[in-house]
Amino acid sequence: MKRLGIGTGSAMALMALEPLNSFAQNSDNNTNGNHMTYRVQHGTGEKVSLLGFGMMRLPRDNQELVNRLVDYAIEHGVNYFDTAPIYGRGLNEGIVGAALSRHPRDKYFVATKMSNYDEKLWNLEEAKKMYENSFKNLRVDYIDYYLLHGVGQNGMEALENRFLKNGLLDFLVKEREAGRIRHLGFSYHGDVRVFDWLVDHNDKYHWDFVQIQMNFLDWRHASLEKGGWKVDADAEYLYNKLAKAGIQAVIMEPFRGGALSKMPEDCVAQLKAARPNDTVAQWAFRWVSSHPNILTTLSGMNVMEHLVENVATHSPLEPCTPAENELLEKIADTMQGIPTVPCTACAYCMPCPYGVDIPGNFTFYNNAMNNKQLPEKGTPTYAAKHEQFIKEYNKALPIEARANQCMDCEECLKKCPQGIRIPNQLSRINAVLRGR
Repeated sequence: MKRLGIGTGSAMALMALEPLNSFAQNSDNNTNGNHMTYRVQHGTGEKVSLLGFGMMRLPRDNQELVNRLVDYAIEHGVNYFDTAPIYGRGLNEGIVGAALSRHPRDKYFVATKMSNYDEKLWNLEEAKKMYENSFKNLRVDYIDYYLLHGVGQNGMEALENRFLKNGLLDFLVKEREAGRIRHLGFSYHGDVRVFDWLVDHNDKYHWDFVQIQMNFLDWRHASLEKGGWKVDADAEYLYNKLAKAGIQAVIMEPFRGGALSKMPEDCVAQLKAARPNDTVAQWAFRWVSSHPNILTTLSGMNVMEHLVENVATHSPLEPCTPAENELLEKIADTMQGIPTVPCTACAYCMPCPYGVDIPGNFTFYNNAMNNKQLPEKGTPTYAAKHEQFIKEYNKALPIEARANQCMDCEECLKKCPQGIRIPNQLSRINAVLRGR
């Protein structure tokens, strides 16, 4: 990568935005007598449907409808079903268990969670009761995918109280060793320091998967400030960090809870011009599921119409092309506003072990954006602006200080008081330089 002038951070961004080759290597179509696309679980070689069934929004009073939805899903190749003890006011696991138990156990993988938000469940014995109840409610003697639920909410203190000080995480690791849990992971919302800590301790816990929120808008535009820290870091950062660590991602909110249906009419028109027969939801699912390090993409489906459409989208999945990725990136920027990098040039991130002038790169990029000198594809002035951008960039920064020298070592991340995901931002400068 270095010889090609592509830093690791840039290479990962390219991998995410251009997943066609690796998509084919990581996917498996038509292996179970249907057209569903499957992904191979790294640890066991299990084939998991690329579309996962998020069960949270199921009705609590219509078991017959739930049974029909589950029957259709399994018949058409869906085999990953996600629930939690707190969904449906505590009834969801039982409803899911009643529907799934009508099918052979080898036809489905069930995922549930340790939802110990209540302080009384920080007690190990009380938490174990929630864990054992999941087996009873789901009518299983092992759980395929078990998650620490919603880590990151209320920061490191909550993680320590819920899972570390009480020995609960150690207990769950032992349950995986005993085979009662097949795969152990966590779902993330909130303080990104918690996400970073858990992934950075992967050599101790050996996470089998991690569940994150990811869609084409949150890819770059999800970071929020709370108490001086970044929370719910952009999905680009979360996905790339998992890929670098070799941990497969399970995706939630690919349609941002339906929010992407509210995009401006001109953006919808652009999507319709490119693929007249596709809905906005189909675009959203195709974008997410095209990424190669995803094990499954969850969709909360409680009506047959949505289930049928989402199954069709993944049967088989047609990956997004580079041109389609560029279109969705442009639409996301339009919806959110194209942001500058929030760098104050304090230089706390320096020196870079690989010689990158981090503040210098961001200053140049921000000046180009603020002065409307950033080349924009599809405009009459693109070629001239792109040529001028490269010329001025090469004049401003010597070769050894340029963005493509970044090796994604992450030394800068812990130093930046603004919480900037520096390797990801540098990769965007590289993308502009390459004409992407």
